[in-house]
Amino acid sequence: MKKIYTLSAVLAAFALQAQFTVTIQTPADFKDQDAILYTLNGSKDIIVTKEQSKNSTWTFKYPSSYMGMMKVYFPSSNNTVSFISENKNVNFKLDIQNNKVKDVIYLDEANNLMSKQQEGSQKKELILPALAQIKEYYKDNTDFGKALKIEIDRLSGTSSSIDATQHPFITYYNTNYSKFISNSPDSVKKVDQEEIINFLDKSNDMLETSSLLRPVLVSYLNSGGNTNVVASVDKLLDRLKVETPRGQTVLSELIDIFDVYEMDEYKSKYLSLAKNLKCTINDRLASTLKSNANIEMGAAFPNYKFQSPVNTTAKSLYDIKADKKVIVFWSSTCSHCESELPKLLEKYNELKSKNIQVVGFSLDVDKNSYTKKIAAFPWVNDSELRGWNSSYTDMYNIHATPTYFILDANNKIINKPDHVGDVLEYFKLK
Repeated sequence: MKKIYTLSAVLAAFALQAQFTVTIQTPADFKDQDAILYTLNGSKDIIVTKEQSKNSTWTFKYPSSYMGMMKVYFPSSNNTVSFISENKNVNFKLDIQNNKVKDVIYLDEANNLMSKQQEGSQKKELILPALAQIKEYYKDNTDFGKALKIEIDRLSGTSSSIDATQHPFITYYNTNYSKFISNSPDSVKKVDQEEIINFLDKSNDMLETSSLLRPVLVSYLNSGGNTNVVASVDKLLDRLKVETPRGQTVLSELIDIFDVYEMDEYKSKYLSLAKNLKCTINDRLASTLKSNANIEMGAAFPNYKFQSPVNTTAKSLYDIKADKKVIVFWSSTCSHCESELPKLLEKYNELKSKNIQVVGFSLDVDKNSYTKKIAAFPWVNDSELRGWNSSYTDMYNIHATPTYFILDANNKIINKPDHVGDVLEYFKLK
């Protein structure tokens, strides 16, 4: 009897065929049990799933086709390992020292090849120019001069060719990195805006998963000059059609770029454009709109459940009762924090006497550094010890440290100071 395949059976078979696994092996003394797998959308990491170790091995099953950058994050030790997927099984081992990743041994062909390619590219970009300068001081007939020439010739050699049919993502990444981003001495001539627009418009879905989107957009903005930012962005969004998924993702990235570089006028203009779109909003732009809405003037600052709070018995930010709150995001490795927080400390007692509470959220990763630093801070302190992987970076749209917010008694945002001096001036303590 002839078999009749239903649509659901066909889709199930396709899903099974498209599925691949990510397998990670570690030494037995690695203390982490949990690991989180991420994919990439533009510059945003997207959580896929969380798994626990079984015999020092993590196995993630990815249910659909994916070509692009991925990463695995170990939250307890704050280790992150990046790798690629070409919709084939991924397998690597971690060399661990003092519970930190010392080395990654890629066992699958694609990641092993990508690792070697990137190592060669880094040497070509960073080491080759220095060797060329050193060579000017040594004659070719000296032993060192001969050795220099051999190494320069080796690094200058063309990279081994890659079969695009076997390794489509590596080919895509290397080709476009070399064309639009690389600072290598033998890189091609500087591309113009029209070439970049064409690339962003015609590129396939690997653009969003490649990590190239943001640096290419920065290159695009730089190519137009500071005086032509609006004209350049409008031209790009018009060509891409801002209502499309690609156009929305690019718009989201541009808003974040303007935020990072404190180009407030442009951020405001294009954030307003995003808010007024009449089409269905994709996930990437929705996340940008949400994180910005969370910190608008007059908005209720989202509540946060403390992880390991110090100097308080409160369970969450909202549990702290005060006439006003000063929220500061900081890190012990931040040089600006080093100069600004002592000034806040000088005025802390005066703030406290006015029923103004200070709450510090740290983006530290090292527990010892964080603990030593907060010993001098009498205000409420908390940290996830996950650095920029902390949940509150997205929730409160944090791009730099220190970042300040002033809240009223109802936790509404009433001021967003740029510096500690602005905080003190707001409370007439400067």
